[in-house]
Amino acid sequence: MAQNSSIEWTESTWNPVTGCTKISPGCAHCYAERMAKRLQAMGQRRYRHAFKLTLQPDVVEVPLHWKQPRMIFVNSMSDLFHKEVPREFIQRCFSVMESAAHHTFQVLTKRPERAAKLAPQLSWPSNVWMGTSVENADYLDRINHLLQIPVAIRFLSLEPLLGPIPNLPLTGIHWVIVGGESGPKARRLEPAWVFQIRDQCQEKEVPFFFKQWGGVNKSRFGRELNGQLFEEMPVNDEVNHGARPRLVA
Repeated sequence: MAQNSSIEWTESTWNPVTGCTKISPGCAHCYAERMAKRLQAMGQRRYRHAFKLTLQPDVVEVPLHWKQPRMIFVNSMSDLFHKEVPREFIQRCFSVMESAAHHTFQVLTKRPERAAKLAPQLSWPSNVWMGTSVENADYLDRINHLLQIPVAIRFLSLEPLLGPIPNLPLTGIHWVIVGGESGPKARRLEPAWVFQIRDQCQEKEVPFFFKQWGGVNKSRFGRELNGQLFEEMPVNDEVNHGARPRLVA
């Protein structure tokens, strides 16, 4: 429920909620759903309901016991802003993130409209980053909701990228992650889509992180663009006092 992670843009995961429901094309071949079903088959108690949304209240305070600072992906196996997660539970998670100021928390949601609605009722310390997933140009409205949230770092996860996004709105965005879909039935990532987004990020000086080409066997295709790794990260100086983060390659 809280462990080291192989995800390239983070260090650890923390899952006070597990399970989710599909809301857009990017969810079709959800890796977390596949993993949850596998863990259920292995007899893992926390996944006895497989991918049905389940609160894990005993996990909420785990980051407080990690003494070494970490980059933590919040709810890699769920969505903290799912409609079935009570507001009070979300507030409790945010309270823990505020108390664990030595960590950096990366909160990613496909439901930024709920995050924006609840934002006035939550504490937004500088060690919390807030992101939304956008799989193609049909879901750019999620970025508008993200921009309403008073957070130090806003980021976009364009993964799985399922189509071109020629006019990606980057004002107020501090980091962009791009990746292809992996696993069974993975949909193809066109190189032109990736280079188009990279060029937009470079023009606006927004850190760009390319996670993977994906595919059924993602290790076969790797993570390089024309022989180069792109692993830029935002640095929050305040963390920057509201300034645009620097690029760190």
